[in-house]
Amino acid sequence: MFSQIFYAVLYQPLLNILVFFYNIIPGHDFGVAIIILTIIIRLILWPLSKKAIAGQKAMSSLQPKIKELQVKFKDSKQELAKATMELYKNEKVNPLASCLPMLVQLPILIALYWVLMAVLKSEKFDLLYPFIQNPGTIKTLAFGFLNLADKSWVLAILAGAAQYWQTKMLPMTPPVVKGEGSKDEGMAVMMNKQMLYMMPLMTVFIGGTLPGGLTFYWLITTLATGFQQWLMFRKK
Repeated sequence: MFSQIFYAVLYQPLLNILVFFYNIIPGHDFGVAIIILTIIIRLILWPLSKKAIAGQKAMSSLQPKIKELQVKFKDSKQELAKATMELYKNEKVNPLASCLPMLVQLPILIALYWVLMAVLKSEKFDLLYPFIQNPGTIKTLAFGFLNLADKSWVLAILAGAAQYWQTKMLPMTPPVVKGEGSKDEGMAVMMNKQMLYMMPLMTVFIGGTLPGGLTFYWLITTLATGFQQWLMFRKK
């Protein structure tokens, strides 16, 4: 039942949209089709992304006050947790606001992954709507020189660099105040550093093992997400 809903609501529409743009683009450039599909997805997901980024901005603005609480309650983790939750309540900030929208987007990303895998192999065209022309096979050469069916370490490195740029813009937990109650905050700082450096490295490693079309989508969507963050963070 769940798989049927997944295919009908996410997988099949994404497949048809991608093939539709591939059919109408002059020269049938698959790379251009991926870029267009990425832009459409980012626009559809913009309200969720906006909420996530707004949550990150709100958390960032509270960091000075949180740091003050860390100083005040450095010897009592329980009091620090209570005061922090009270701060969130008073400032009307939900610490999970930046996480929940991302979880909602996850099924879309999974569906798109399988769609790209199928289209790169010219498969699943039996799921095309009657009004979408079956291309038979997909020409995976993009921009006249880039075969998106092959692995590409160049695309993987570019995607990793884009991941670093995007993550670098995110608010980071400030250095902690030493004390009995600082263990959890120290863990948060360490996780921030790991996200900043490990995520780009993982992007390069994983991207280098995938077909170039998937890595190319990864690169484009990371750049688009980073641009959205830049627009949000520059607003006062």
